[in-house]
Amino acid sequence: MKANPRFIISGGGTGGHIYPAIAIANELKARFSGAEILFVGARDKMEMQKVPAAGYAIEGLWISGIQRKLTADNAMFPIKFLSSLFKSRKIIKAFRPDVVIGTGGFASGAVVKVAASMGIPTLIQEQNSYPGITNKMLAHEAVKICVAYDGLERFFDAKKLVKTGNPVRQDLLEIDSKRDEALRYFNLNPAKKTLLVLGGSLGARRINQLIEEQLPKLKHEHLQVIWQCGKFYKDEYQRLESKEVRVVDFIDRMDLVFAAADIIISRAGASSVSELSLVGKPVVFIPSPNVAEDHQTKNALSIVSKKGALMLAERDLEAQFETVFYELLHDAPLQLQLSENIKKVALPRATQDIVDQIVKYIK
Repeated sequence: MKANPRFIISGGGTGGHIYPAIAIANELKARFSGAEILFVGARDKMEMQKVPAAGYAIEGLWISGIQRKLTADNAMFPIKFLSSLFKSRKIIKAFRPDVVIGTGGFASGAVVKVAASMGIPTLIQEQNSYPGITNKMLAHEAVKICVAYDGLERFFDAKKLVKTGNPVRQDLLEIDSKRDEALRYFNLNPAKKTLLVLGGSLGARRINQLIEEQLPKLKHEHLQVIWQCGKFYKDEYQRLESKEVRVVDFIDRMDLVFAAADIIISRAGASSVSELSLVGKPVVFIPSPNVAEDHQTKNALSIVSKKGALMLAERDLEAQFETVFYELLHDAPLQLQLSENIKKVALPRATQDIVDQIVKYIK
């Protein structure tokens, strides 16, 4: 096997595609200190900042996703895709990768397609229980498809499937020992329970509205709150910060915030579900209804069906939230049951298992 293999990793548009890609890159670097890794993403998306911040080079393609309604971007898509195919071929010929890895998102489509056409082994990693359009399109090109859920034979060739799980931050593996540090870090009262609210990196308007409405009752229940409202909403909700409430747009120490939390309200993106399974705290999922094929609901149901979490649809929050959440808050046996069951579906070796598959195809 080559001592200095070369890898192209492509995926982006959202953190759910970027962070798994970075985790895979870090594991490849850990195994091959001389490895050369190049990322390819969409030139105007968040990967163009997040990937260099993680220490990797990235090339940007002129590409964007297909919208569900008629837009100017949709009309431009064929031109953008042809441009991306041309630039991908140029990048691949110059970099000469041994293996190309796609983690989903429209940016990975052109790169993986071109690499496969040039005879370079390609792997894709599908984070969700319902595959995205890009990975479904690329499935027949890939030599291996790493997935996180059962039942994906409906969409992919069963012979190519390997259930690895989703890459997660390795610092989440030992959070129990960090609780005291976490309480100090967030300046929390050890005598009170802590509710963690996760709306995703961009925030979630309906969840933010819900927490604003519930703050008086949450305080009455002697809860303290760490509320990730998202960068678009920070200015709007900063005024609600108090001794009991921390309002943040971004959390840079996820290990500590999970260590501090007693109960969690969260969206159900694939990375979030995988991390929460590892963390093992009682969770109420509120899936985003604004995603392709309603895949967050399917992600959440994969845990709820095993009695590992509770779930509320956005449309039911007004009618059901108070009953569901406050019953959970006062039901210690239910909290313990959810914690124990969600841990059973965790796959802590996901990143290593994905990289085990990748290295098989280094010439």
